Amino acid sequence: QVQLVESGGGLVQPGGSVRLSCAARGLISSVYNTCNWTWYRQAPGEQRDLVATISRGGSTDYADSVKGRFTIFRDNAKKTVFLQMNSLKPEDTAVYYCHAAQTPPYSPRDYWGQGTQVTVSS
Repeated sequence: QVQLVESGGGLVQPGGSVRLSCAARGLISSVYNTCNWTWYRQAPGEQRDLVATISRGGSTDYADSVKGRFTIFRDNAKKTVFLQMNSLKPEDTAVYYCHAAQTPPYSPRDYWGQGTQVTVSS
């Protein structure tokens, strides 16, 4: 059974930094390496929005609101995807979710993490 286990959330002051991790458990390396990975976030009463994505080839893309502040990267040896969040603002407060989408030659399955709370407040 595949599980995406997130960690690293918490309370941080405005201007601070936090690194989120998403470890893929039960996902064999060959499948992991073909996944596209995305971090989403959802604030109370809001829809779930894309924050950052990294393709199987390593290409990255970001929401305009986080460009220049957030960085998504992956450690294939550890089968873990990270979201480095700098210069945090109160409006970054949300539950952050990681998502993996399998690509060919594997079947089009996807997986979600359980979510980790990030609260930016003084």
